[in-house]
Amino acid sequence: MRIRTAGVDDLPVLQEIERAAGECFRAVGMAEIAEDEPLPLDVLARYQRDGLAWVAVDGAGAPVAYLLADPVDGGLHVEQVSVHPRAARQGVGRWLLEHAAARAVAGGSRALTLTTFANVPWNAPYYARCGFTVLSEDALTPGLRAIRRQEAAHGLDRWPRVCMRRLL
Repeated sequence: MRIRTAGVDDLPVLQEIERAAGECFRAVGMAEIAEDEPLPLDVLARYQRDGLAWVAVDGAGAPVAYLLADPVDGGLHVEQVSVHPRAARQGVGRWLLEHAAARAVAGGSRALTLTTFANVPWNAPYYARCGFTVLSEDALTPGLRAIRRQEAAHGLDRWPRVCMRRLL
């Protein structure tokens, strides 16, 4: 597996990866997440132009996973990590997180943050194994509070969610 910056031609593939990765939510009673549309191409293009979209590619150079990030309050916020089921359980998500951590440090950030579902095994419990800790409400920065408000407006608070941080 190799990680590289996403190219313009990768963007429709990222949508396909997200759709495929989302299917596993059906098994935990979260069909609405599986049915949620991926980010539109224009939004993905912004991440790509800003150099904040990375893909993990297979031996043929085809993307099998991706990570999107945003600078938030002096840290790098992991907006989305999606791994195609055919590449799941092979460490690809962790490699993407490590890549983002290295980029964050190179850019002067000292933390990665993310928001995720608290009780989904491949969400908060997985990120805890990757070195993230749950932030209390009091520890949320203004940017993280704004992200949580957007998520709530999108209906994601139907299931317990947490903000997590990994110090770098």
